[in-house]
Amino acid sequence: MQYPPNVVDIRVMCTGTISPYHVLKAFQMGIDGVLIAGCHIGDCHYLKGNYMTYKRFQVIRDILRFIGIGEDRLRLEWVSAAEGEKYALVIKEFTGQVERAGASPLRSRWEANPDNWDRIREAFKLFQHP
Repeated sequence: MQYPPNVVDIRVMCTGTISPYHVLKAFQMGIDGVLIAGCHIGDCHYLKGNYMTYKRFQVIRDILRFIGIGEDRLRLEWVSAAEGEKYALVIKEFTGQVERAGASPLRSRWEANPDNWDRIREAFKLFQHP
């Protein structure tokens, strides 16, 4: 399945391990949008990971609303590993949604220094699951 090349895919063992800190840090660094895609409710190998993710998502969404970053830049989807076509479709839809929202209001300070984008790429490598 193919999806837009400007998407950075970070795999984690469970969406329950995603810290709100990392999502907010991505926005702080000027990332235009964050998509969290995890197992369907009730299908979590770790039992309650997706329930925790849903609760954290609500908090992150409220924080983004409070600081003036549009909620359309954050999305949570339930997609199983067997739903490759759905995953690609969700990414394409979300990418279009983020493109319509435009560049992040926090991006300009990072674009001023090209070295920052190298730092972002290196940081994302740390999260890649082998």
